[in-house]
This record gives sequence, C-alpha cells and structure tokens, in this order.
Amino acid sequence: MITTDLIIIGAGPGGYRAAEYAAKNGLQVVIIEQDEVGGTCLNRGCIPTKTYVHAATFQEAFERQQQVVGLLRSGVEQILSAPGITLVRGTAAFIDAHTVTVCGFDKATNPTATSETITAPHIIIATGSSAKLLPIEGIDEPRVMTSTELLQLSVLPQRLCIIGAGVIGMEFASVFNRFGSEVTVIEYLKECLPMLDSDIAKRLRKYLEKRGIKFQMKTAVQSLKDIDADVILMATGRKPNVSEDFQKAGFEYDERKGITVDNNFETTVKGIYAIGDVNGRQMLAHAAEMQAIRAVNHIMGKTDGIRFDIMPAAIFTEPEAACVGPSEDQLKEQGIEYVCKKAFWRANGKAQAMGETEGMLKLFVATDGPILGCHAYGAHAADLIQECSVLMCKSTTLSELRDMIHIHPTLSEILKAAVE
Repeated sequence: MITTDLIIIGAGPGGYRAAEYAAKNGLQVVIIEQDEVGGTCLNRGCIPTKTYVHAATFQEAFERQQQVVGLLRSGVEQILSAPGITLVRGTAAFIDAHTVTVCGFDKATNPTATSETITAPHIIIATGSSAKLLPIEGIDEPRVMTSTELLQLSVLPQRLCIIGAGVIGMEFASVFNRFGSEVTVIEYLKECLPMLDSDIAKRLRKYLEKRGIKFQMKTAVQSLKDIDADVILMATGRKPNVSEDFQKAGFEYDERKGITVDNNFETTVKGIYAIGDVNGRQMLAHAAEMQAIRAVNHIMGKTDGIRFDIMPAAIFTEPEAACVGPSEDQLKEQGIEYVCKKAFWRANGKAQAMGETEGMLKLFVATDGPILGCHAYGAHAADLIQECSVLMCKSTTLSELRDMIHIHPTLSEILKAAVE
C-alpha cells in the first residue's frame, strides 16, 4: 500500500493544477489518470477546438491540432514529474473514504499488472465530464458523433448538422462553415447560447446566418434518421463523470448534477473534495483550476480571495462572444435595479483598421455605481470581458472606470466608450 498526503483522481486542468500547487506547498501527492494527462480540455476540447478556430483550412487544422495537443500534453507531463508528485496511470476506485485502488496499474507498460492500493487523509476528485447524448432514434448511427469523434475526422464533411446551439455547437458551426461545410444547427430553445444576454446572442446568430449557417430554433429532434447530413454532431451538453464506487466513500452525489460540495469544494465527507466538471457547478477549465487552488488552500488551512461568483466565459465563434456576471434578462428576473450602457465595434478606430466592425458590448451597472456584468460579441470580445471581470473583482464603479486611461487605438476603448 502507498501512503501519501493527497490523492488526486484525474489529471485534467483541475487535477494537475491541484497537484502542482499542493506539491509546491510541501504536500506529497499521488495523481491518478486512466487516459492522457490534460483531460478533455487539452485532448478533446478547448485546445484542439481553438486550433480549428485559428486555422485557414480544414487540413491545416487537422494536422496542427495533433502537434499543439502533443506539445501541451508533454508540458503537463513535465509538471507532473516535479518533486513531490507521483503520476500513476490506471483507473481509480474507492475502497473507503481515504483509500482507493488503481486497476491496470502502469498499464501503459504492463496491461496485466495487478492493482495498487493508495491511502491518504485528503482526496480530490477531478474526474471531469463526458458528452451527454439524447435517447432518440438513430443515435447509434456511425455518422452521429460527439465533439471527440468530429475532431478526429480527416475529411471535411460536406453537410454537417449540429444538434444543440450551446457553446460547443456554436463554435463548431462557425468553424466548419468557414471551412466550407453546409451547416445546419437545430436547437430546442428559442435562442442560442443561453448563458449570453439574449440581445447579444440574437445579434451573433443573425450574423452567422448571413454567413450561411442555417438555424432551426424551437425545434425538438425526435429522430436522427430523417436528418439529411453526412455528419451529425450531438452538442447537447455534458454530464459529470460519477461512478458507483463513490458510494463506498459515503459522500453525496447525483448522476445528473454531480458531486455535492460546499464553498471550499469539500464533499459531505470531511477530507474528500470534488473540483471541476464533476461537481457540476461551472463547467469551465479555468473554473476547475481555481477550484483546485481553493480546495488545496482549505486542506492547508489557508484563506484566499477568489471570487467564484465572478466567472468570465467565452465562446470562440467568429466573431467571438464572452460574458461575465448576469445578463439583462437575469437582472430583470431578479428585480435588480441597473443601468445598461452600450458600445459598438463599428465606432472603434482599431476595429475599423482591423476590418472587424461587427460587434456590440452591453455593460450593466448598479444604480449606485458598481459594475454588475458585461456581455459582448465581436473581435477579441473575450479580452474585453476579462478586463471587466478584473474590475468587478475589485468592485469598480462606473465613475472609477471612466477615470481609467485606455491605450489608443485599441479594442479596449470599446469598454471605455460604453461608460462615456
């Protein structure tokens, strides 16, 4: 049996960040991974998708994603080879609240190796999430894929149908439309990207329609057999990766909602934590990384000032969209008094010089001054939202932002223009 200070199950963005941070703070860490290090984000999600966003052709994107993923994966492996960290390859399963077994121990070199038992006073679960599929007719057809299989295609599909207009669906719709595929998006809700302000989401959708993407909103899919497409992408959300062996550890979890945690990401069993997609709170790589920091801080008795109520997010369509804080719809629903300030890319000198004039920003400010949120679409919208997120973390008021100097000419002046 191996005894250590901290066991981490899963070497995705949350897991490897927790391992790195814990080891730097003097803890002995064993991190267990059954697949490639880096998790979904690096191997099948954020990173390979962004190589498609920035590639000129489909073939270039297909070849480059493998290079980029390989390079970054080796970087994560280097992190996990640091002193104080032991990377164990295999599938973890709980025996009790402080003990796990690893089946297929070192299976990369010996697939028939016997299991290993590891014990620790603290365990962090970072098992991530997987694609959620609808139980409908035709789901087992070879042409029906998740984002994982779509990224492995070496031939551009002539006709691509995407079920779901969330982040994954909209990013792939934008990318494959640019590569030349005929793209149709089918969505059950009345608007795409429900996390975005509905005004921003509608404007982005209308712009993508002008580029040739077909949208069928408020449409429920009953069968995939009748869809005329070479490839069907199921982009209907993700589900937490939970396991029956969790019952042996004794903490509360739900197969649909994930593991129940408190504000320190500790489960209902003391000493066991759950970070990232598996707790179902905020399915974002950067959220998982910061949850890792909070969990390790709690283990060590440290406090921090991380604001999990202020979580920026981006959608890398073309142009991209991003948001932080509540939308105007949510502010109205909650009965919060606010003032909405707007600015447009077409009025910005840098945007005109770049030939990127499509876009709008909405800044929401409380009547007593502090910034409540910001939603936008347009070139480099994520960068503007990141600036606003920093300001919100420091409770910046409208008048304070008005007094801040912004470089000219830059797209960041769009945020300043909204204030003025």
